[in-house]
Amino acid sequence: MSNTARLAIISDIHYAGPAEAARRGTIFRPITNPLRRWLVKQHRRWIWLHDPFGHNHLFERFLAEVDSPDLVVANGDYSCDSAYVGVMDDAAFQSASLCLGKLRTRFGPNLRVTIGDHEIGKKMLAAREGGLRLASLRRSQQHLGLDPFWQMELGRYVLIGVTSTLVGLPVFESETLPDELPEWRQLRAEHLERIRSAFDALRPEQRVLLFCHDPTALPFLAQHEAVRPRLAQIANAVIGHLHSSSLLKQSFRLAGIPPIHFLGHTPRRITLALREARWWKCFNVVLCPSPAGIQLLKDGGYLTVELDLDAARPPRFECHPLPWTT
Repeated sequence: MSNTARLAIISDIHYAGPAEAARRGTIFRPITNPLRRWLVKQHRRWIWLHDPFGHNHLFERFLAEVDSPDLVVANGDYSCDSAYVGVMDDAAFQSASLCLGKLRTRFGPNLRVTIGDHEIGKKMLAAREGGLRLASLRRSQQHLGLDPFWQMELGRYVLIGVTSTLVGLPVFESETLPDELPEWRQLRAEHLERIRSAFDALRPEQRVLLFCHDPTALPFLAQHEAVRPRLAQIANAVIGHLHSSSLLKQSFRLAGIPPIHFLGHTPRRITLALREARWWKCFNVVLCPSPAGIQLLKDGGYLTVELDLDAARPPRFECHPLPWTT
């Protein structure tokens, strides 16, 4: 009998349902400054994604080509979040519902799903549109069936999924509605308590495979009093959010830079995360790219990992490219 388990991991699917795809021609409308709008368009055209609504076929290819792994983990961001307020927006909710429905139909009970930042909302680059919304977190839980915290055991491995926006909330507080901030802080405290309980219960022989969408949260976990003494038991942290391994490499190069507060919320958020990026290495970070990667490199794909259930050797990760079609 084999003493290994094989996992497949996909992240940042950003599925575009019909209602979101219909917004293709209007996504830059909230950017009222002409120069800013032009710069963001160039960034998307040449570097990030020229058409964020045009890559559903890569997700479909993943569904078709991945065989029958013992477990599949989807690591957040199921819609395009084209209104920037998460799934309280009906169009984004439709996209996420379609995406999760396809995953659940294909993998059934062998699926675990993590909440990403776009389920909850975030402010738009170069505009004040959007932000975190409690209604989106509630809808993610009540109507999409997403649990902010999940865990399961596979042999000597404990797999744990956390909600990065809750863990890293101090970075995102300025993007909340002022009257919602106290509840966000309470939800974060409850979430950290669930994490504490999980790490306190670890046995010495167990190893952790952590699923955390946005690495911004990792420094907060590294300094958590229940996690810090058990960092050596974390085999790897699987992240998403960055879409491309090239951006992970750049993040390590920029680790420790001072935060930039005068260029708006997005540069502030990014540089606050990069200031603490040295902590990411404590988690043996592995990036799961988005299916599309980025426009510049077209370097998307998904991961598989082989776990030795006795934890006698480290997890073996493999990235499977999903080439763009012309």
